[in-house]
Amino acid sequence: MTDASGRSGERDAGRQPIWARPERGTRGPAPAHSRDAIVVAAIALADTEGLAAVSMRAVASALGTGAGSLYRYLSSRDDLLDLMTDRVVGEMRPYPRAEGDWLDAMLLVARRQLALHRAHPWLLDVIHRTSGIGPESLAWFDTCIGILEPVPCAVTAKFEAIAMMTGVVSLFARSEATSGSFSFAGLDLAAYPHLVAAFSRPAAPAPRTDLFERTLRSLLTGLLAAPPEAG
Repeated sequence: MTDASGRSGERDAGRQPIWARPERGTRGPAPAHSRDAIVVAAIALADTEGLAAVSMRAVASALGTGAGSLYRYLSSRDDLLDLMTDRVVGEMRPYPRAEGDWLDAMLLVARRQLALHRAHPWLLDVIHRTSGIGPESLAWFDTCIGILEPVPCAVTAKFEAIAMMTGVVSLFARSEATSGSFSFAGLDLAAYPHLVAAFSRPAAPAPRTDLFERTLRSLLTGLLAAPPEAG
């Protein structure tokens, strides 16, 4: 079927995930760049100038070519964002082995997620809008499910725990990227007696683990704890 522009089948192909499509179109001159080079240039642009700076024209300019040439490799900016997201997910490799204590291994995965957000702050704006799950993201999910293999609960509970863990990581990453820790410094609390009483108590000893670890340990064990046996 040919559309109004005379291109046959390209619209249907554009509905497929970018990873299921050929590296480049069959028409036009020989490629001057690879899809991988385009993605690397786009990531570098997002890292230095933010996600809003990533346009087909800007990425093409960074590569020394015209924006039109990028459409031989990608159908849209959404394709580019999908590829960028999946590629940086691969930076979490090598993944911990699915052996030993599952909770420690999941905490290591979560810390690598947080480090990834620190390295690529734009991920917070794009990771929940990607239109497909790429091979690196699938490998990450596969690793998490492998780590949780010994946990005696339903697989749906495991996927829920993975999703919640990712949400907590995103929350901590967003907090770091904005204002950091909240503070009552400089506020008049006289009209708030419970807050006054709380701050009047002696300070408790500092926890042995940081808030990130404590939150995830509580979350994962709470969600994945085996139900109590009857009797």
